[in-house]
Amino acid sequence: MNDVTRILADIQAGDLAASEKLLPLVYDELRKLASAKLAREKPGQTLQATALVHEAYVRLVKDGVDRYWNGEGHFFAVAAEAMRRILVEQARRKRRVKHGGGLVRVELLDIASPQKDAADRIVAVDEALNRLSVTDPLAANVVKLHYFAGLSIDEVSQALGMSRATTYRQWAYARSWLKSEVESKS
Repeated sequence: MNDVTRILADIQAGDLAASEKLLPLVYDELRKLASAKLAREKPGQTLQATALVHEAYVRLVKDGVDRYWNGEGHFFAVAAEAMRRILVEQARRKRRVKHGGGLVRVELLDIASPQKDAADRIVAVDEALNRLSVTDPLAANVVKLHYFAGLSIDEVSQALGMSRATTYRQWAYARSWLKSEVESKS
């Protein structure tokens, strides 16, 4: 049993001090996941990878939350879901009029080629992903881990306990389905 798995078991058993030992062991990996996701975002993103990791970690180990993880892969899957929710919440917040949702940020060099707002796209993908999770929860989980958390196909297959080929087929199907859904709603 590796250190992360042991500490996760201690946290599940109610050892509050164990969560302090967990962060140093998983921080680098969580930071890579957050950085990979934020690197695909449109320039001007106000959320930094460090802030995303910290917010996700707080949600994962805060008091009063059931913490049942079946090992390291499951922990990172739950962390990916937490990061996804944080990014969607921020995108929705940016769309609100109170936070400039009616305004369009324009770079001087981009005036000739306006693009759809990244916040709208994230929310549209999230809404489509919620519809997909009703009909195909496995494909939706692959999208959450690969698109939102930035895991490679190999890492997703390991986290979900599937073969690489099956994971890739699920990703190709989900990507195509989501693209069709998002484009039909815009």
